[in-house]
Amino acid sequence: MSYVPKVLIVDDEARMCDSLKVLLSKQGYDAQTAYSGKEAIEHLAKDSFDLVLLDIVMPDMSGHQIMDYINSQNQETLVVVMTGHASLDSAIESLRRGAYDYLRKPFDFEQLEKRVKNALNQNKLKREYELVNGKLELTEKRYQYLVNVSPDIIYTLDHEGKFTFINGAVEPLLGYKSEQLIGKHYASIVFEHDIDKAKNHFNERRTGGRAAKGVELRLKCSENHNTHERCLTAELKAMGMYDKAVGQQDKKFIGTYGVARDVTDRKRLEAQLLQAQKMKAIGTLAGGIAHDFNNLLMGIEGRTSLMLLHIDSDHPHFAHIKGIQDMVERAADLTKQLLGFARGGKYEVRPTDLNELIKKCSEMFGRTKKEVRIHGKYQKDIWTVEVDRTQIEQVLLNFYVNAWQAMPGGGDLYIQAENVRLDEGEVRPFGAKPGNYVKVSVTDTGVGMDEETQRRIFEPFFTTKEMGRGTGLGLASAYGIIKNHGGIINVYSKKGDGATFNIYLPAADALISEQSLEEREKEIHEGHETVLLVDDEDMIIDVGQEMLTAAGYDVLSARGGKEAVEVYKKNKDKVDIIILDMVMPDMGGGDVYDTLREINPDIKVLLSSGYSISGQATEILERGCNGFIQKPFNIRRLSQRIREILDS
Repeated sequence: MSYVPKVLIVDDEARMCDSLKVLLSKQGYDAQTAYSGKEAIEHLAKDSFDLVLLDIVMPDMSGHQIMDYINSQNQETLVVVMTGHASLDSAIESLRRGAYDYLRKPFDFEQLEKRVKNALNQNKLKREYELVNGKLELTEKRYQYLVNVSPDIIYTLDHEGKFTFINGAVEPLLGYKSEQLIGKHYASIVFEHDIDKAKNHFNERRTGGRAAKGVELRLKCSENHNTHERCLTAELKAMGMYDKAVGQQDKKFIGTYGVARDVTDRKRLEAQLLQAQKMKAIGTLAGGIAHDFNNLLMGIEGRTSLMLLHIDSDHPHFAHIKGIQDMVERAADLTKQLLGFARGGKYEVRPTDLNELIKKCSEMFGRTKKEVRIHGKYQKDIWTVEVDRTQIEQVLLNFYVNAWQAMPGGGDLYIQAENVRLDEGEVRPFGAKPGNYVKVSVTDTGVGMDEETQRRIFEPFFTTKEMGRGTGLGLASAYGIIKNHGGIINVYSKKGDGATFNIYLPAADALISEQSLEEREKEIHEGHETVLLVDDEDMIIDVGQEMLTAAGYDVLSARGGKEAVEVYKKNKDKVDIIILDMVMPDMGGGDVYDTLREINPDIKVLLSSGYSISGQATEILERGCNGFIQKPFNIRRLSQRIREILDS
């Protein structure tokens, strides 16, 4: 009687489990189901399975915990992860725990069937290995079938390290035909820098040792291989072969057999994860620095705006004070780049016509860089997008400056805006949502960039300029800004053939306001209401009180979240609006806001901060907070935002 592979399907969605059970049963597998992590453990404890199809996210237990259980029992059970919550982190974590494969829901059954078949063939091959007289003995037909359908390279070497057998998987993976390698030394396909590692690995097999975890080596691809890759990374697991001898110490080494699995994609995922972790760590640091600087700039900006209220252009200090204000704005622009990279939030989000925004930005840049010829192509009836206009202008200017620097003798800059529709397959690699987007392309005729530069172009502090000539924050900031808008950003380039930067911003159904923010902020908007100012920084409280008083408001203050709640409880009948700092040590702005809403559901709150990290500002706004103002701000901007909320 032939062996029937046993498959356990683990998913808290009963319909998914039952459907897969029916489909796999029709393919001749013994399929069983578990609707929870606990039920899966019970199945695994009392029975052995060749394969587990495992959902990662379940209410009672994570799939990773089940994988840990399987590993702890030393079960020869392969795991294929299937999840609708696919992410880079979960993929890497699953592979590190020993998952054979990783499937993203939704998937079609043909795709699943192929992965299941490959996994079970590997298990079957492993189960049927037997060492007799130092040689692999299997029923010839079954051996050939299993070896030939394996997606992994299966090989044998003689005692000198020359191939005596290698299966057909070597051709699609490396581009060699099996017969080309027979009689050649294994070093002939090992990447030069990994040869010493390979020698150490195979020498260890002579002593009878077996690498439980294997060794990772880069294997060279054939020059005729139809891929741009020069090599692939493979995980090798090998065992020595010996002549059977009377005494164990007299055994004679006659060769090696083993399996080489392509782990190139896994290594690429691991590299991306490390890169993402590095970007996150530096982003956290950058956001913290920007926050502290913005608080300092707030004190300077607030006081200079107050001084300018009482002097005119004839005053001997007027030019100096305006100069200070201009420098504060330049410093604030730098912190905006830091916040952009840190993905610190989009604060002044408004419905926007990108055609108009691009034209304005291009004209401003063209006036300063006349050696660059700008060509615009703008689709009529461009879809509206909801963006922070200042941040998108910052992205465009970074692209323009990058292009100008790539064309030292001048050149052409082509800018195009168009409506596009992106489907699931197109957005999935970028973690975005399918739908309507406005695409903006910026193409230059400059020197271009190599592949290494393209891979690192959005890294913080990466720059191709000489020391002291650039911060390396511009494109990193652009990357953070676009990602924070739910968009996509990428670059295409060849050395000597220019570069194209593309951004995709989600389209929105919204009306565009005709009055600009700059026009609304020209005058101070006075009021007579009572404002509660909450901030843990004394300098912000001091300058904030003076600005609010100058604008006509009565002011109460609190130097922390807990104090703010107490002050509001005592004065809730007369407080009309609260200006609430988001980041405070004793009680954060989000907690303060929720507590105040419990006291008065109709409370009006203007959130204020030098930065927002991990989308905290957006989350509070989504809970009903009335608005956000980013530090540093002047009296005109503050008064305008207060009136917007009170008069709405």
